[in-house]
Amino acid sequence: MSPRLVPVESDSTGRRDRPLRITVDGEPADGVEGQTVAGVLLVSGRLAWREGPSGAGRGVFCGIGVCFDCLVTVNGDRDVRACRRRAVDGDVVHTQSRARTGLCPGTPGTQAASRAEAQAGPQTGEGE
Repeated sequence: MSPRLVPVESDSTGRRDRPLRITVDGEPADGVEGQTVAGVLLVSGRLAWREGPSGAGRGVFCGIGVCFDCLVTVNGDRDVRACRRRAVDGDVVHTQSRARTGLCPGTPGTQAASRAEAQAGPQTGEGE
């Protein structure tokens, strides 16, 4: 998939696309009729829109609906494959996360936990 839109004036096929706008986590994203949700996200500059269990960013991997890395919530329906779903003007898209939450302090596994540990510095044992 290409994260670019071909401008109408330089499109050698003579195609005349109809614009559409979706909302992604409250922010507008513009695309054209016929694009997948993943295509609209890529054109808007988003390369990742889901967090895996480790907290790493995930986006389009296979682009054909096999890997399930591009899951989003569309109009309240969870686990929609963004690479397979055609965007419709007015769609409301929310990104998803499978990052582990509720871990015990000091347990590795989330970016937030790792950042908190790094900011806190070494534990001295004072006050225990």
